[in-house]
Amino acid sequence: MKKILSVLIALMLVLSVAAMAEGQTYNIGICQLVQHPALDLATQGFKDAIAEKLGDAAVIDEQNASGDSAMCTTIINTFVSNGVDLIMANATAPLQAAQAATADIPVLGTSITDYGSALGIDDWTGTTGINISGTTDLAPLDGQAEMIQELFPDAKTVGLIYCSAEANSIYQINTIKGYLEDLGYTCNEYAFTDSNDVASVVQNACDGSDVLYVPTDNTAASCTEAIRNVVEPAGKPVVAGEEGICSGCGVATLTISYYDIGYATGEMAYEILVNGADVSTMPIQPAPQFTKKYNAEMCEALGITIPEGYEAIEAA
Repeated sequence: MKKILSVLIALMLVLSVAAMAEGQTYNIGICQLVQHPALDLATQGFKDAIAEKLGDAAVIDEQNASGDSAMCTTIINTFVSNGVDLIMANATAPLQAAQAATADIPVLGTSITDYGSALGIDDWTGTTGINISGTTDLAPLDGQAEMIQELFPDAKTVGLIYCSAEANSIYQINTIKGYLEDLGYTCNEYAFTDSNDVASVVQNACDGSDVLYVPTDNTAASCTEAIRNVVEPAGKPVVAGEEGICSGCGVATLTISYYDIGYATGEMAYEILVNGADVSTMPIQPAPQFTKKYNAEMCEALGITIPEGYEAIEAA
């Protein structure tokens, strides 16, 4: 009888735990730096993964900082004050704000190019060792340099255009500059501080360059129309670090799927929230694949013929 009673008690405990698990609610805060196609896709991928795996058990508070780093801090601090279970930081500024705001709440980044630079970690090993992990949007920079050589073998100078306030952009520029110089190009840097001086900086780059390169840069991504309004009349092609920028003002890119890295970030969130994975030891995940793409409209406008092996960017 005692044995039967023990089994019944154990069964009741299991059922009780299961019932609690069924009623569990997970509060997730999403902070996205700015609205533009790449980041939007990453956020959507994340939400789709969460919806698929957690359903109604997930309560998401999605906020957009409209490109304002100070607003990122305000949003993240509100998440911390509200005691969310996990923070998803979409782009570098939200990630840095989360790093400053909490050492306890798990934080997952996405659309981050280089976590070592973003978080100030010098001895980068692939994991942060703190309450942060996530996915990276870094495409092979050597491959992008080779793309420039493939498309523009007769060019002599490459203008490197980027926002000096974005650590990830500085990392990309420093890295690809070395690859391009090894290929025989002369590289000149043209940095803008915010959206207000994009047009004038791009004009200077056009005046001094045969080809322009724009890395995965959030400010540039939000100013593609301004960039195009300068480069198209000047007849200067832009090779971009990602598809969103390319579709706005570029001719070609070696890009990733932002939806895919967002979805992978959502899968990581599930492992942390439900299965108890330790965020500090979770390796940063790269994109699963890279694709050569081109902007047919810009190529036609500039009289550029793209070789085989490139996929046309679908019109929005």
